[in-house]
Amino acid sequence: MTASMATTIEQIPDIRFLGRLLGDVIREFGGEELFRRTEEIRSASVDRHRGLADAVAGDLGLGALSLDDTLAFTRGFMLFSLLANLAEDRQGMAAEPGATMAEVLAELDGAGIGRDSVLQLLAGGLAVPVLTAHPTEVRRKSILDHRNRIAQLLRLRDRGIEETAEGEPVEGEIRRQIALLWQTRPLRHERLYVADEVENALSYFRDVFLDALPALYARWERELGARPASFVRLGSWIGGDRDGNPFVTAESLRLALSRNAEAVLAWYLERVHALGAELSISSELAPVTTELLALADHGDHGPTRADEPYRRALVWIYARLAATYAAIVGHPPPRPASLEAERYAAADEFAADLRAVARSLTQGGHGELAAGKLEALLRGIETFGFHLATLDLRQNADVHERVVAELLKTAGLEPDYLALAEDDRAALLRRELASPRLLSTPFAGYSDETRGELAIVHAAAEAHARYGPGCINAYLISKANSVSDLLEVFTLLKEAGLWHGGGSPIEAIPLFETIADLERAETVMRAWLTSPEGSAIAAAHRYQEVMVGYSDSNKDGGYFTSVWSLHRTSQQLASLFAEQRVTLQLFHGRGGAVGRGGGSAFAAITAQPAGTVQGRIRITEQGEVIAAKYGTRDSALLNLEAMASATVLASLKPRSLSTRERYSAAAATISDAAFRAYRGLVYDTEGFKTFFRQMTPITEIADLKIGSRPASRTKSDRIEDLRAIPWVFSWAQARVMLPGWFGVGSALAAFDDLELLREMDQRWPFFRVTLDNLEMVLAKSDLRIAERYAGLVEDRALADALFGRIRDEWQRTHDRLLEITGQSALLEKSPALDASIRLRLPYIEPLNLLQLELLKRHRAGETDPRITDGIQLSINAIATALRNSG
Repeated sequence: MTASMATTIEQIPDIRFLGRLLGDVIREFGGEELFRRTEEIRSASVDRHRGLADAVAGDLGLGALSLDDTLAFTRGFMLFSLLANLAEDRQGMAAEPGATMAEVLAELDGAGIGRDSVLQLLAGGLAVPVLTAHPTEVRRKSILDHRNRIAQLLRLRDRGIEETAEGEPVEGEIRRQIALLWQTRPLRHERLYVADEVENALSYFRDVFLDALPALYARWERELGARPASFVRLGSWIGGDRDGNPFVTAESLRLALSRNAEAVLAWYLERVHALGAELSISSELAPVTTELLALADHGDHGPTRADEPYRRALVWIYARLAATYAAIVGHPPPRPASLEAERYAAADEFAADLRAVARSLTQGGHGELAAGKLEALLRGIETFGFHLATLDLRQNADVHERVVAELLKTAGLEPDYLALAEDDRAALLRRELASPRLLSTPFAGYSDETRGELAIVHAAAEAHARYGPGCINAYLISKANSVSDLLEVFTLLKEAGLWHGGGSPIEAIPLFETIADLERAETVMRAWLTSPEGSAIAAAHRYQEVMVGYSDSNKDGGYFTSVWSLHRTSQQLASLFAEQRVTLQLFHGRGGAVGRGGGSAFAAITAQPAGTVQGRIRITEQGEVIAAKYGTRDSALLNLEAMASATVLASLKPRSLSTRERYSAAAATISDAAFRAYRGLVYDTEGFKTFFRQMTPITEIADLKIGSRPASRTKSDRIEDLRAIPWVFSWAQARVMLPGWFGVGSALAAFDDLELLREMDQRWPFFRVTLDNLEMVLAKSDLRIAERYAGLVEDRALADALFGRIRDEWQRTHDRLLEITGQSALLEKSPALDASIRLRLPYIEPLNLLQLELLKRHRAGETDPRITDGIQLSINAIATALRNSG
């Protein structure tokens, strides 16, 4: 990459700077010839996209590349995209308009809603990003680590600092990190194991969240004029999500919890140690409370600290915390304590001692003495406890049915539970929950499946005793469609002592994923909330959570039907919960791509139906989205604040409901038509499965070592059994992005009232966000490139017929969208996003063309391992350039 690149990206100086350094690295480490060829291909592609050349594939000069050069070229374009993403994130580090807490507070002030209302909401609020191991992050952690180091160095450069702490020139160190990137293997040789996924997530928890969240709370306290409750917490599925992943076991659950606890306790120890160094206050110069002196009396009695009660107290607190670390983690901390002490039984005990320190510091109105390190530590304890992140359990309802059936049969209570009607199942399970007797026995010869599920609930019980109940409080049930599905979970929890007195510290949470599931959600939840167990548990927890899935609903019914079904189901649930006087907590299972619920989290939350947020929301964060949103402290601060401020705004801002029925009727009509169009192509067209599997690199994606979870739920090759992630990911690689738009154009074109559609776009946040995301997907697709992928299909008549339908539908969607939004081109009203996508197009097209050639050779039977490596590297590079493709 050379300085000539500036002609297309002069608006982002960091990209110009980083591109120049990358070009220098390619020239030095790859050779002048590789640099020259890379620059020629880059220039030809840029000229083509600027309209200066009408190039075809051969004109880009790709055919002259050897296999070795192909790998090097692909790696170079991947690294440029990685660096461009970093630079763009830095340029866009200012939040979305209106997405900061300060802006939200100002907007609410304008609506007559004051700070007291916000503080009251947050007192019972909860906003949780939940990290999952869903495999859409194609980059190795080593690559991301170098990227993050470059980000740190660029911040030094911003401040005019010319040398690193090690005395190296900042620009030279950035170049060195790029050289390390160039020589770092981008592909994994081995498939990720659950333990690897645990460590990857831990790096974000430890390196970013532990410092970022206390800093945010300090900012919000200043803006609110009072101390808000610790309502933003951390969640994780990694190590506890067993649905379709046979590698998640009781041992992986224990590993995830142990590693998280070790990280947070180590952070606490470092913070207490630093606090002891800071609080050098002498009792000869400042008054001290009696409770602080009582703590100090336990600590160091050496003569040098006789007049330093804070340091003596903190020596004692450190000793208790070190004992806690040893008891929970299983070995002493790296810095041992100087005293023997009893461990803290719970995080609240640890916080109580630190609050005693804070009260002594603040006596006489000197609140600033307890700010800074001490307040950040207290906020951390409230937020992270001894567990760091709450770990969810998840399993499929079919598994629970089989396990409970085996337990009942072995116990001699019911020979064929699976044959019972729903009412009979529920009645039987109620009797078992009311009985103190256990179903299981260590002497029975249970199946591996049953032993595994029992081991999980026993591991959860152990975790509650070791880390506190905050470590696991949710058990998610995939394919939940009845009251018995929830009762089965409590029946299993009872076997580990996690059901008592008619309730459990772990909540059973139904997950509604497919269109049919979403349509049944209100009926299922009504039956649950009106059942004795459901009403009692909701009252004990003060809320009931329901999870809705974006991915499978999209694969099942297409983009518009998915988002409308989710919106409508949320409305129905809000009405039901209000009727039953239960607080609703929605858990949104979103992915990175628009076809899986991706897009702006702030816009998505604020567009939720009235009454569905109520200060409480959880959202999954997956794959490449985790690195993009939380890879650095700055980006984490930005995205966490957007989530929190959107939760406040969606909960408190008054909304006009006068036109909702008319808009809803229109959306329902559009959804029905979009559903028919989408299903007609994907599920009802003969040969579509073959077309999809030959046109896209789905088979090659399945070979990528990016996660522990299999690509399909079963060995079937049916689309129904394919996981939503590879379904969306493969369409993105082929530049079709089909799950994010197909069927919408036909539906919108068939809806005659264009003025109503324009009004909905202007006045209805749900519809506007839906069209905004649709527009982004259309802009990232390229049907000219996609047609070349269709050339991979062996049956030419089939390929021509199906791709013709896809091309025509894309054009209909494009044209109708422009009519509704009043634009002459896509993203005309979003110039920043338009520039971002256009910047990448010249670098994505050559990657697609190279991938196509490699796919042809691979499928023709060529066995050179460089071909397979090149395909996987191109998948990596295209995903990096597209950013949210999974």
